[in-house]
Amino acid sequence: MLEEENCDRENGNYAEEAIFTRKYLKNVIMGGCGLNNSYEEQRQHIEELFRKVAANGESNSAILIGPRGCGKTTLIASVLMDILAERWFTENSMIVYLNGLIHTDDKLALSSIAVQLRLENTVDGKVFGSFAENLEFLLTSLRQGDRKESKSVIFILEEFDLFCSHHNQTLLYNLFDISQSPQVPVCVLGVTCRLDVMELLEKRVKSRFSHRQIFLFPPSNDPEQRISAFRERLKLPTKKSPPLSVRTHLEENNPCEFNFLRLNVNQIPCKASAKWIQEWNRSIEKLTEREEIRRGLKTMYEIDISEQSFRTFLIDIISLVSPKKPLLGEIEVLNVIKKYLADEKIQILRDLSVMEFCLIIAMKHHCEIYDRDPFNFEMIHERFLKFANTTKSVQHWSRSAMFKAFEFIAQQELIAPAGGGAKIQKEFQMYRLLLTFGQIAEATKTYSGLPTDITQWAQSSLV
Repeated sequence: MLEEENCDRENGNYAEEAIFTRKYLKNVIMGGCGLNNSYEEQRQHIEELFRKVAANGESNSAILIGPRGCGKTTLIASVLMDILAERWFTENSMIVYLNGLIHTDDKLALSSIAVQLRLENTVDGKVFGSFAENLEFLLTSLRQGDRKESKSVIFILEEFDLFCSHHNQTLLYNLFDISQSPQVPVCVLGVTCRLDVMELLEKRVKSRFSHRQIFLFPPSNDPEQRISAFRERLKLPTKKSPPLSVRTHLEENNPCEFNFLRLNVNQIPCKASAKWIQEWNRSIEKLTEREEIRRGLKTMYEIDISEQSFRTFLIDIISLVSPKKPLLGEIEVLNVIKKYLADEKIQILRDLSVMEFCLIIAMKHHCEIYDRDPFNFEMIHERFLKFANTTKSVQHWSRSAMFKAFEFIAQQELIAPAGGGAKIQKEFQMYRLLLTFGQIAEATKTYSGLPTDITQWAQSSLV
């Protein structure tokens, strides 16, 4: 009883600092702070591009390539957070953000460029000739005399590969052309997940591109890195960081549209007491020493190594902090981990009928024998019949009923068409299994009321 009262008294003393900790860590995590050290080379490369165009007027172009969710956008936001804190940078440069999912044609892109450069009133009601003339007018409007006095413009093209589908790739052609001509200092940075993006560029566009490609791949397969990242990103800094006035600079000089930067630049200083910081960091250390939490983090890493999902997970963890419970508890953290480890496909398998589950098992055995080669309904039905004829306890369902069950499995996206070409009968349409053998094994163990013979068939390697 006395311990509970002391705990309540401590929680009351730390109520304000708990609220601050939640706000501070969310901001740091969303800002990309603590990104994997293996990205340091790419980070320096991007920062160098931005600094050179702002300081020296050196125009350039590059493409940042990496799988979806690996942290490309977060890395750019992190770089901009640092350099936008320097007043000289915000006074000498402007940022334009375009997204291929939003700006689906050159007209929309040009309109957005005008708004972000604060030149929409300049072009309002005026009629120009070509797209190139429009763009050139917008950029030359930023001049304050000679080239050295021109404001540099940084173009960030998210979903870069989608801009390649624009008519004649006019936007890309003009941006790359300007980046190689002595007009306004321009830096063009494309962001894409397609490795073959260079093949999508037209010859005239490719000739004006600098051919600078920055690859951002996930780190080596070391689950210990995830545990280390969990610990480091949730810790509070032991030294108080100075407040940043980035948001003021940004709003005054860079009315860019990308919301992730507007969110992240609103950085706050770490002003918690030394006693609270020590207490918080000690609790995080204890959490990372728990074997169940370590095992859960490793499993999450093996399932999904993307930076995006890990950030979302950390935000969910931070959301557990409250004035009533300022320190993270082991049980609460484990519950969040279990939520992320829950496999929706296993739940779908558990909800299948016995007949549908038998078809899944037949597909599993087919894939084991033929090294995951595609199959059709006739193959799977024949395999099931071989099993059913050797087991008296298994019901013999009609062929039409089993075909409907096969179609239902396809609707649940547990299998996917493997091409087809010309028109063929549904029974002979080839499919591929979208399940792992581990998922089927786990569903077999937890399937309620599954007959023993079918359970043994699923667990057996005999076919």
